Amino acid sequence: MKSLSHIIGRRDWMGDVRMKLLAGPILILMILAMMILPLPPFALDMLFTFNIALAIMVLLVSMFTQKPLDFAAFPAVLLFTTLLRLSLNVASTRVILMEGHQGGDSAGKVIEAFGTFLVGGNFAVGLVVFLILVIINFMVITKGAGRIAEVGARFMLDAMPGKQMAIDADLNAGLIGEEDARKRRAEVAQEADFYGSMDGASKFVRGDAMAGLVIMVVNIIGGLLIGMLQHGMGFGDAAKTYTLMTIGDGLVAQIPALVISTAAGVTVSRVNTEEDVGQQMISQLFVNPQVLILAAVVMGLLGMVPGMPNMVFLLFTGLLAGLAWMLTRQAEQRLVEQEISAEPPPPPEAPEASWDDVQLVDTLGLEVGHRLIPLVDQRQAGELLGRIKSVRKKFAQEVGFLPSVVHIRDNLELGANTYVITLKGAEIGRAEAFPGQWLAIDPGQVTGQLQGTPTEDPAFGLPAVWIDSGQREHAQVYGYTVVDAGTVVATHLNHVLHRHAAEMLGRQEVQKLLDKLGEEQKSLVEDVVPKAINLTTLQRILQNLLEEDVSIRDMRTILDTLAEYAPQQQDANELTALVRIALGRSITQQWFPGQDTLNVIGLEAQLEQVLMQAMNGNGALEPGLAETLMSQAEQALTRHEASGEPPVMVVQHSLRPLLSRFLRRRLRHLVVMSQAEIPDDRTLRVTTLVGGR
Repeated sequence: MKSLSHIIGRRDWMGDVRMKLLAGPILILMILAMMILPLPPFALDMLFTFNIALAIMVLLVSMFTQKPLDFAAFPAVLLFTTLLRLSLNVASTRVILMEGHQGGDSAGKVIEAFGTFLVGGNFAVGLVVFLILVIINFMVITKGAGRIAEVGARFMLDAMPGKQMAIDADLNAGLIGEEDARKRRAEVAQEADFYGSMDGASKFVRGDAMAGLVIMVVNIIGGLLIGMLQHGMGFGDAAKTYTLMTIGDGLVAQIPALVISTAAGVTVSRVNTEEDVGQQMISQLFVNPQVLILAAVVMGLLGMVPGMPNMVFLLFTGLLAGLAWMLTRQAEQRLVEQEISAEPPPPPEAPEASWDDVQLVDTLGLEVGHRLIPLVDQRQAGELLGRIKSVRKKFAQEVGFLPSVVHIRDNLELGANTYVITLKGAEIGRAEAFPGQWLAIDPGQVTGQLQGTPTEDPAFGLPAVWIDSGQREHAQVYGYTVVDAGTVVATHLNHVLHRHAAEMLGRQEVQKLLDKLGEEQKSLVEDVVPKAINLTTLQRILQNLLEEDVSIRDMRTILDTLAEYAPQQQDANELTALVRIALGRSITQQWFPGQDTLNVIGLEAQLEQVLMQAMNGNGALEPGLAETLMSQAEQALTRHEASGEPPVMVVQHSLRPLLSRFLRRRLRHLVVMSQAEIPDDRTLRVTTLVGGR
């Protein structure tokens, strides 16, 4: 029984889907059929009545929607209803011209009622009423709605870049997630499409009004000719019969058209709130008792003027005064209720702890003091949000993977001008920034002194001074590098991101790198992961490269190397050394761009031999030797950098991992390369020796 009911329910659901899919094509085919096939009067009555009911439904839907996108199908509905009216006009014209000589209800009861009852059987009155309806529809409602839709479409298109940037800023700041960002972008695009469609759809209604005038003239002239020439009717009888039926046909079509045009005007002229049109009008027109009292006074004065309809004016005076009194009483009652409810409520019972209380640590975070909030507040045109976005993009282009979103929050426990950069909840950078001031950084060759607050550049530790805007030009003349507060924070963030790149590379980032490469090199990815090595080993290798400032953008070369050597070697450190050799040209290019001769730091031959013996022994350096090596390396690096050369040391391939791990503990910016990593077309020249004089 359960499976049978499930099958029946599924069939019903599939039937509903088919009906929804076929509803549109069937409606179009019926409209086209009405233009071609003759319809009996009863069918015309049914379709005209349906047209009126449909127009009323569309108007009510537009009145009760709260946002234009709640009725996003309105442009298509406008097109279908216009086609329906035109098809009915064609069908009724055929019946009027063919059967109109019989008079009465030969064209249907609806047309007869609109041609006799609504205008009293007077075709002159009916003609005037019809023309007035057409003018109202064409000149006032449709033209105004079309203009509003046109201006709305232009403004919406102009505002799209700003809205998209606002969405990106909220996403970068961590205020919204990826799903919310996609939803808001879709809403912005839908609003632009809606107003553009409404701008075009309003032309249908204007064309419909013009077509109504043409059809009326054709029906009257054609009816006179057919009545007199084919059916032998007199001019007066033919004019009365065909004119009344034509006017009835025009009215029964133009009244729904006027209703639809009104719905279009209501839809495009609303302002987005949480209320429909009726609620907006009532809540905003009849909300201020003072306005109602003044209106009642004016109506009362007019009602006392001799010759005016005193009773009507005084009646509205009483209604407005009564409404003002009622609103005043309601306001007083709400005030009393607020005073009563202002008593302190009993302390709420502490809720039970739940998983919602668990706060996961953000991978990257930026906490700011209260004076730095304007830098990260989009409503105050905070420039730092855009710069953080640029920092992440530049990092991805240089290093080879996209870092996590930087979650920004204010922290009142920090100093007013202090900011803290965190990685997985731990502090990795702290400094101060002063909005409205400029940081003048001393690159080492300045020619003057500045008045300000001495400090250090948070990214590179250079001496600097916080100065006012008035000293900016003087600082540049003296040779200082002058940057604003937002640039200071962004540069500091960029520096710590590069320094901690290895820690930010997780399994998810590695998998995304493989997925991206797999779009072009699917077989290569499958041969390496998981056939040759697992994802964890690949992550360790990439982290080893990032720890020594080696970019991992060339993932194809990295995987090619691992595909060759990983089946015989599974140690992550050994594989890292092999990958570095494969990446040797790009590593050399990074530190010696466009140079054929490489001036580097080397090891004195005796010291190199001692280190080789130590490595072949237990792999550890004696404390005395370690201290001597560190001291001599630091001195050599200072001399080498003083000559303007890159901080690169080249050693034997077997020594490189040991020296790199040891020396970079204190000399973080020192680069230790292997001789095997230097391309054959480059000339290596040792200009500074560690252990030599």
